[in-house]
Amino acid sequence: MIDAAFLNQINRFDLIMKKKVLSQYSGERLSTNTGEGLVFSDFRQYIPGDDFRQIDWSLYARTEDYFIKRFEEERNMTLHILLDASASMDFGGKITKYEYAAMIGLGFCYLSLKNNEKFDFSTFADKMEYIKAKKGKNTLIEILDFLNKKKVVGKSNFYESLAAFKNRLKSKSMVVLISDFLFDPVELEQSLKLFKRSELYVVQVLDQEELKFNMAGDFMLKDSEHGNVIKTFISNRLRSVYRNKLDVHNATLKKMCGDIGAKFITVTTDTPIFDTFYKVLR
Repeated sequence: MIDAAFLNQINRFDLIMKKKVLSQYSGERLSTNTGEGLVFSDFRQYIPGDDFRQIDWSLYARTEDYFIKRFEEERNMTLHILLDASASMDFGGKITKYEYAAMIGLGFCYLSLKNNEKFDFSTFADKMEYIKAKKGKNTLIEILDFLNKKKVVGKSNFYESLAAFKNRLKSKSMVVLISDFLFDPVELEQSLKLFKRSELYVVQVLDQEELKFNMAGDFMLKDSEHGNVIKTFISNRLRSVYRNKLDVHNATLKKMCGDIGAKFITVTTDTPIFDTFYKVLR
């Protein structure tokens, strides 16, 4: 269960925002597109792949660093938070993957409320479920209450759920997708491509035990989503094969995100939550 005290803690986001971690997150949703005759905003350091024609050479003469001008374009974009609530997320020690992922989602809600921006919050497992929270200062409390009461069960119909959600989008949007993403790579690729025209954040939440896989000996292993049970002996070789497959899977996921311009972040539930926010939003 997510402690309601967390809602008070997220006020610390002010410190992050003052450091301009969310430099593109001010007032109405603003893009960082450049060179389109829009209102000048500020500068940011040149990154390979940026339009070199936007380099400010007068600033380079003073700093000997490459910076490009950023311009503001009002998008009136809506933030959409999609949280995996399938059975595989109900895993962890002091805190489950679902609880940790929910706190990340609540943090994004807070940022939107702070900046008077539109947002919605949905969960998915076998189907999408949309949270209908009222407007106003109690919005976060209502969402928190819903997430705490939500049963984290069932198989994730990842593509079907996201395709149904995609049909609801009527304009360019910012989408934050939070899951362990332990799905078939083909299904992952099909699903992520649905949002290639959106500003997409892909946040993978894993438990340290899933990464380290330090178990050894005889075990009965149960598939949390399908209920299948197998008896196996976990050897050093099996652990090595498992870790290698997970590394390959995550590398593939990262490449998929890169191919469509999405931002991909992997975090673990033992990481202090505000360190995770900094990693996600910087």
